[in-house]
Amino acid sequence: MENEIKEMPWASEFRKKIKPEFEKRYKSLLNDDYELFLKFSFSFQRESFRINTLKVQKERVGEVLERLKKNFQLERVPWYEHGYFYSGERRDIGNTLEHILGYIYVQEAASMIPPIVLNPFEEDKVLDIAAAPGSKTTLLAELMHNKGVIVANDPDYTRIKALGINVQRIGALNVVITNQDGLSIRDNFSKILLDAPCSGIGTIRKSPSTIEIYNVNMIKRLSNLQKKLIEHSFEILDKDGILVYSTCTLEPEEDEAVIDFLLKKHENAEIEKIKLNVKSSTPVLNFNGKYFDDRIKDCLRIWPQDNNSDGFFVAKIRKL
Repeated sequence: MENEIKEMPWASEFRKKIKPEFEKRYKSLLNDDYELFLKFSFSFQRESFRINTLKVQKERVGEVLERLKKNFQLERVPWYEHGYFYSGERRDIGNTLEHILGYIYVQEAASMIPPIVLNPFEEDKVLDIAAAPGSKTTLLAELMHNKGVIVANDPDYTRIKALGINVQRIGALNVVITNQDGLSIRDNFSKILLDAPCSGIGTIRKSPSTIEIYNVNMIKRLSNLQKKLIEHSFEILDKDGILVYSTCTLEPEEDEAVIDFLLKKHENAEIEKIKLNVKSSTPVLNFNGKYFDDRIKDCLRIWPQDNNSDGFFVAKIRKL
């Protein structure tokens, strides 16, 4: 896979903008794999989409794929049966009729993992606490076959429009959209997805400016917010309910340290091992002199070089 990776034209420019604290931190986390991490982070993004099973019935999936194959090369995403990587001379899959009609949804492949791990059932009452622009919300609706109920919340009013458009285009009928601070939600839910606001280190290939704005103090502020959100989410989770915490960053303070915080505060929080056909790396169990709960080893830490995808962190937590 490494030989197939081609760095963006701007890669050398952004390599010069790497801050000393970034280099020091990620060399300590990755050792000999640091350069490999940079190579994948500064490479062209592998683009992907999923079939929308709310509009495309099982017997018609092949028909939709055959139409797309006329202009795109397709490869199945290993961890989701309806997910596909696409490539070819044409890149504008968003301009196809299949996309406009909502038959497909363009989504980064690793971003599909948190809803799949949450695995909601038709009878569940689900909260997507930071839902916009709706990639994960709409996948939740597909997994639930448009049954049960999903409360798709986002605190940012400017992002609600995109969320609403995507929910409508995909034909998700079991979604209620709300606009409030996640910490003010008081209802209870059987399953909660907390895809937390984060520093986005796993998405450098999509947002190279992340390198320029990298700031350790910002990461500490985000970690404090994430801890508040995960604790509140756990409090409003039903007994025996499932909470999935995810970020698209690779910062231990925003990932493993947040889970460690929850485990230390709540004895009835238990980590469940994630079984998925995805390559992942060993979670960080000690960082800056702090040792984390050993159960965190069952979380997913996905570096860009693991699957040629965005970097992600995913934890599955059950409330005993």
